[in-house]
Amino acid sequence: MKIYLRGHDHRYGAEQMLLTLFPDRRPEYPEQPPAEGEDALWLTLSRGERWLTGTAELRLSGRTARRLGRAPVPPGDDPVALARAEQRALKSAFYRAAVELTGRRPPWGALTGVRPVKLPTRAMERGLTPAQAAAELRRRYDVTPLRRRLAMDCARASLAAKESLRPRDMALYLGVPFCPSRCAYCSFISADVKGCLKLVEPFLDTLSRETALSGALAAEAGMRVRAVYVGGGTPTTLTAEQLDRALSGLRRAFDLSACGEFTVEAGRPDTITEDRLAVLRRAGTDRISVNPQTLRDEVLRAIGRRHTAADVLRAYGLARAAGFRAVNMDLIAGLPGDDPAGFRYSLDGVLDLAPENITVHTLALKRGSALKTGTTPIPDGAAVAAMLDYAWEALRRAGYVPYYLYRQKYMSGGFENVGWCRPGFESLYNIVMMEEHCSILALGGGGVTKLVDPAAGAIRRMTAPKYPYDYISRADAWLETKRAALPFWQGLPREERK
Repeated sequence: MKIYLRGHDHRYGAEQMLLTLFPDRRPEYPEQPPAEGEDALWLTLSRGERWLTGTAELRLSGRTARRLGRAPVPPGDDPVALARAEQRALKSAFYRAAVELTGRRPPWGALTGVRPVKLPTRAMERGLTPAQAAAELRRRYDVTPLRRRLAMDCARASLAAKESLRPRDMALYLGVPFCPSRCAYCSFISADVKGCLKLVEPFLDTLSRETALSGALAAEAGMRVRAVYVGGGTPTTLTAEQLDRALSGLRRAFDLSACGEFTVEAGRPDTITEDRLAVLRRAGTDRISVNPQTLRDEVLRAIGRRHTAADVLRAYGLARAAGFRAVNMDLIAGLPGDDPAGFRYSLDGVLDLAPENITVHTLALKRGSALKTGTTPIPDGAAVAAMLDYAWEALRRAGYVPYYLYRQKYMSGGFENVGWCRPGFESLYNIVMMEEHCSILALGGGGVTKLVDPAAGAIRRMTAPKYPYDYISRADAWLETKRAALPFWQGLPREERK
C-alpha cells in the first residue's frame, strides 16, 4: 500500500497498523502521488497544547474514509513518551478509517505490539480497578470482549509474579541452538545437529566458559536466581552425557538454592529418552515440555516432523514416569493441512493426558520459515478463529486458566499465543520473560540477556552471536561485553519490595 506521511515520520507505527489490518500488503513510500483510484493512505499529525491529533485518509477499491484519532500530550519533555502518544493517535485514526471501509475488527482492535498485557498491568499499578483497566482496552483500542478478559486474566498473574520478586532476583536462560531436524514453521536460531555435529563439542566448551563467567558476575552482584529455562533449539538433541555436562556446569556456577522452577524444553518427542530424562532429574529439572504441536500424523509430516502422534504419547509416558512436577505441551492453531476438526482432535487428546500446562500458539508465517514456500494449504483466519474459540472453551471447562500471552508478526488472523495452566502451576519464567519484571541472564548461542531495573523502567539488552559457529569463533569479544552486567546489577537496590 502506498503511504504518505505529513507532519511526522512515524513509519514504524504506520507499518504496525498496516500489518494488523492488511497483513498481505507491504508499505511503500513513493514521492509521486498515487494513480487515480489506486489504494493509498495519507497519515497527518497535528500537535496542539493539550492534544495530538492524527488524521487518516484511506482509499480502498475506489472508496475513501477520513477519520481522526487523538491522544493527550504527555507531561514533561520525554521524547519517547511523546513519540508513543503521537503514534497512538495516528494508529487510532488509521484503524478507524479501515474499520469503516472494511467492516472488519481485528480481535485486538487497534492494539499492536508483542506484549498487550503490559497495558492493563500498568493501569492497575496506577491504581485503576480491574474493571477500569479493562475499560481502557475497550475505549482506547477497541479490544474485543474475549481478548479483554484474556488480557485481564494474564495481568492478574503478572502482578502476582511481580509481587513475589525482590529487586535483585533474576531468571536464567540457557539456549541450545541444535535440533534433530528443522520444522517448516520455525524461524528460531537452530541447526540440524546431523549437519553440525562437529560444532557441538566446541559449543559446549564455549558455553562452559560463558557459564562460569556469568555465574561469577551474578554472585559478585548478589543476584538471586528464581527460575531456570533451558530452551533452543531442542536441548534434548544433545546426548545424555552432553546434557549432563551443560547442566552440571550451570549448577556449579550458580547458587540455585532460591530457584523454584527449573524447566527444560525437551519439545521434540523423538529426542526424549530414559537416559536423557534421568540426567534432567538429577540436575534438578522439575518442569519439562513435551510438544506435539498436533496429534495428526499427516500434519506432522506437512511441517517436517520426523515423529508420529504415538511417539508423543510414548514420550509423555516417559516424562511422567521420571517424576517431573509439571509437564507442558504445545499445540499450534493454523498448521498447514489442519482444520478446526483436526485441531479439536489434537486438543482433546492433550486434555486427556492432563498436563499441568498447555500452551496454544497461533501459527506465525515468519520470513525465516519454510512454510511460505510450501504447497500444503494453510487454514485461513476464520478457521484459526474457530480453533482458538474451541481451545478457549475446552481449556476453561477443564479447569485451566490463562496466565501469560504474547503476539508475533505475521500471525494468522492477528491472534496470540497463550499459556494455560492448572491453578498453581504458572511458570514464573514465562511471565517475567514476557512482562520484563526482572533481569534474564541468557547463556548460549543467540541468547538475549535483558538487564532490567524495574524501579527506573530501564532495560538493556545484550545478544550473543546467533549461529553456533559465530558463537564459538567470536567468544572472546562478546564474553568481554557481558561484564557490563556487573555495574548494572550493582546499581539495583538490595532491599526487598514492600
